[in-house]
Amino acid sequence: MKDAAPVLSAESQTPRATRPRLSMWAIWNMCVGFFGIQIGFGLQNANTSRIFQTLGAEIDSLAILWIAAPVTGLLVQPIIGHFSDKTWGRLGRRRPYFLVGALLTSAALVLMPNSPSLWFAAAMLWIMDASINVTMEPFRAFVGDNLPEEQRTTGYAMQSFFIGAGAVFASVLPWLLSNVFHVASTAAEGAVPLSVKIAFYVGAAGLLGAVLWTVFTTKEYSPAEIAAFDGLAENDPAPASPQRGAGLYGLGGLTFLGLGVAVAALVLASGWEKELYILAGALAVFGALQLAVAAFRRAERTNGLTEILDDIFAMPAAMKGLAVVQFFSWFALFAMWIYTTATVTAVHYGSSDPTSAAYNAGADWVGVLFGVYNGVAALAAFLIPVVAKRTGRRGAHAINLVLGGLGLIGVAVIRDPALLWLPMIGVGFAWASILSMPYAILAGALPGRKMGVYMGVFNIFIVVPQLLAATILGLILRHLFEGQAIYALIIGGVSFFIAAVSALFVREHKG
Repeated sequence: MKDAAPVLSAESQTPRATRPRLSMWAIWNMCVGFFGIQIGFGLQNANTSRIFQTLGAEIDSLAILWIAAPVTGLLVQPIIGHFSDKTWGRLGRRRPYFLVGALLTSAALVLMPNSPSLWFAAAMLWIMDASINVTMEPFRAFVGDNLPEEQRTTGYAMQSFFIGAGAVFASVLPWLLSNVFHVASTAAEGAVPLSVKIAFYVGAAGLLGAVLWTVFTTKEYSPAEIAAFDGLAENDPAPASPQRGAGLYGLGGLTFLGLGVAVAALVLASGWEKELYILAGALAVFGALQLAVAAFRRAERTNGLTEILDDIFAMPAAMKGLAVVQFFSWFALFAMWIYTTATVTAVHYGSSDPTSAAYNAGADWVGVLFGVYNGVAALAAFLIPVVAKRTGRRGAHAINLVLGGLGLIGVAVIRDPALLWLPMIGVGFAWASILSMPYAILAGALPGRKMGVYMGVFNIFIVVPQLLAATILGLILRHLFEGQAIYALIIGGVSFFIAAVSALFVREHKG
């Protein structure tokens, strides 16, 4: 990397270095690993419901089986972010996490399509998502670490390109294998088709290779350089968030713990569906964590847990505004990922039987549709920085979210499966923007030496809507829409529209 030019920090009068601009080739190398991550993520999104249904899962239980992904991300990403901020070794700051996560994800990709039971498959999803999160969270901070403010939109857009390209590759693999290479796409009851198995094996190799590319072609700034970007000396402590008092943590802990117990009691007394126990558990766990921090604070002890919760309650204003946008954006995405296969196979192909040729043809077509929106996202990644220069980041994001809402509703309206690629264009623009604009807005509001933990905390606003979707979408479909999955996509479209309006009210940091 080029030498950083020092400037004077107005706050401390300490010489502050500015991050140098990097070449497009350097940005390219920095982001290649996301191509591999998204191969794993794309195979998971397009095929997990198919594997679950093949192993005997009912449609209204799909959401609860998917719960592994958001719960894992909720726990893993803030922890990984916190520790990666404090890591420095032969491989650098973030790259050790890239490598370990890639190895574990590749192993899970090989095992999942060979699952002997539904619960083994659910466990593999849990392990896979934990491993993807170990790799993905430091990648978000990586761009903020290495690029100056004026290049961050480009950097996150480049990540969007590789995410789109990786997902296209992953999504169409089963279809290509069955239709071009004539690998069997059907199997006996309870068995995963060979085309899906081979796709997962190829994906495991591609993921590991792409992450290794970034690990061995990209350098990182040293702790001294990162400190200089914040106007600090190397041995100065990282900027601390204001400490929340033990009393407030105690009150908040008792409140959330009480809410969790109350929800669990209502579910038990009324016989409501067991999915709501997950919501009760999430509330109770957050309450228990606050009570633990209250005890640490009274004992005047500081540790990773106290720092992470302090950061959550002291997040920048831009992050608070983006939290609302992320909530509704990811609620819509999770509705799409869970229920598109069930919708297309039932509505457009007329079969809900995983052993039928019609169902498997529809499931393969969903893989192609997911490939379309990810391919559009890869191309849209180059347009988003151009649009953002004219409308601002908030305006560009709002426009793309509206396109996503129109896309999801379009899937529910169109009846000819051959035309379903058209609404996927709108979804592709929304996906590209979701993967870049919020992070570009956020990175400018964060201190460099806490980039990892704040990017991890930011993941909470991706996970909470997914947790909520996995908890209540199945219940909504069962009780209000007679179990018809198509209505989940309509709900997702409306959620995208709400996110678009919310994006216009985000307060951007002016550094």
